[in-house]
Amino acid sequence: MHYEGPIFRPPSEANSILLQVTTGCSHNKCSFCSMYQGVRFSIKDEETVLADIDFAAHHCRRQHRVFLCDGDALIMPQQRLVPTLTAIKERLPWVTRVGTYATPRSIELKSPEELQQLRDLGLKIAYLGLESGDDRTLAQIGKGTGSKEMISLGRKARSAGIALSITVLLGVAEPGRSLIHAEETGRVLSAIDPEYVGALSLMLTPGSALYDRWQAGDWRQREATELLTELGVMINHTNLTRGLFHANHASNYLPIKARLPRDKARTLQLIERALQGQVPLKPENLRAL
Repeated sequence: MHYEGPIFRPPSEANSILLQVTTGCSHNKCSFCSMYQGVRFSIKDEETVLADIDFAAHHCRRQHRVFLCDGDALIMPQQRLVPTLTAIKERLPWVTRVGTYATPRSIELKSPEELQQLRDLGLKIAYLGLESGDDRTLAQIGKGTGSKEMISLGRKARSAGIALSITVLLGVAEPGRSLIHAEETGRVLSAIDPEYVGALSLMLTPGSALYDRWQAGDWRQREATELLTELGVMINHTNLTRGLFHANHASNYLPIKARLPRDKARTLQLIERALQGQVPLKPENLRAL
């Protein structure tokens, strides 16, 4: 396989064939993220991508999913995505699902018919970073869109039959907006009603704008109890049809896996017990990105 630069994928794609069709991230302006700093966004040439699909056809027959790397493969023009998905479908017939990261811009650029075409060719899940449903927080972190647009674009993807796994960030709001961020995020998640939600706790990394603010004394990392309180408020304000709400990422202090609405009351009780010191939290040295 021909890989360039750092390769990132969602935890749920750990056993997938990682097919790199782009490098970097087409947005690359989020203040909390340093994943693709210094990496120029580009679309890899078709010959290389097809060669990697041929490699997978011979060496990856036990893997039943494909993940299109890097940060926003959905931004690729339709005339490039369609042949790629067609080749996967033809040369890797045992593959049951193709996934990709998505940005608000990449969903916006695709028509409903184009998204449906991609779904019919096997693109069954997109991972979308919402981070927050609070417009002030979205502007502060450089997301490039607002909550109203996030709701519209999320519904657009779901209407095309593409499942959504939405990421939200605990601890990303400015001081004083933590609970507003949590409530508004729950509101937006409820309006989109995704199949999956993944809550991560903000961990600052060198190279990000927020890390620089922290180094300069202009940003305070949130304590475990603050993050748990935020998580509880967020879940309390999230109403999903039957979506999975995960907070079991390595960055979180309290692993949670809940199907909403069925497990909401039980999950809120668990968080409250943790806040009262009745449930042990993950030690700081075991947290990771």
